[in-house]
Amino acid sequence: MEIIKKKKTKESFNNIILVPTDFSEVCENAVNHTLQIAKYIDFKVILLHVVNEDTLAYLEKSGLTKESLENKLKEHAEKYKIEFGIQVDYLIKEGKLFKQVQKAVTETGANMVVLGTHGKVGFQKITGSYALKVITKTFVPTIVVQKKALIEPYRNIVFPVTVETQDRQKVNWAIYIAKTFRSTVHIFPKRENESYHKSKIMNVVKQIKTIFDKHNVKYIDKVSEEGAGNFAKQVIDYAVVNKADLIMTMVSTGSFLPFFDSQDEQIIFNTSQIPVICINPTSVKNLSWH
Repeated sequence: MEIIKKKKTKESFNNIILVPTDFSEVCENAVNHTLQIAKYIDFKVILLHVVNEDTLAYLEKSGLTKESLENKLKEHAEKYKIEFGIQVDYLIKEGKLFKQVQKAVTETGANMVVLGTHGKVGFQKITGSYALKVITKTFVPTIVVQKKALIEPYRNIVFPVTVETQDRQKVNWAIYIAKTFRSTVHIFPKRENESYHKSKIMNVVKQIKTIFDKHNVKYIDKVSEEGAGNFAKQVIDYAVVNKADLIMTMVSTGSFLPFFDSQDEQIIFNTSQIPVICINPTSVKNLSWH
């Protein structure tokens, strides 16, 4: 396993974080999360509002029109510029959320998306159950946040390792985030009893540690416990005990389509509300961090 070299492509990035918002509590928390990390790395933030049937009903209920919506976005952008000392802009699009987020990422050259979600169950105005579609349709990493506020950016990152995971592609992002935020990466491999899988995971972990050593990334290696419940639960429990600020997971690919399995979804919508960064395999081809 070798770190994939970052290079410029035609789809170069512009040091932008895109954050969809409908002004709900969870979306405002996602915006605040975005502003904090953007300030830390001196990135521009774009507030995105997608207008569709759901949001039109929300606007009507809130007494807002499309014109007043734009004014509200503009006011928020100006306020955040002053408060956080970074560039903040806004964008309004109409259509399906996941398609418009994808278009906005391409048009703006955003490096990542921060998505507020209320969880998978229940009707949401522009987030929640749509989160999975947004993540799989967008070629850049998506950070999924809930209502839990970000206290300090990404000091501890949990990095799960399984035989199915394309962990090589997570390594690039783990290195970037760890070096940017001076984080400690907690390598958390799944315990396997079958000899082939056990050997495979051990080799993967060894290679990851070698790469982290090469890039001076701080890490901790902790194997999951045997018989301690499903792996997703162990990952979440470990993250809680070790006060993790971020969990890394990978968008899987099958039949040429991206998807999440049930354990991925359990991690993304974890009840402890720990933010999760979802890495889409296609994003590795387009890395151009400086």
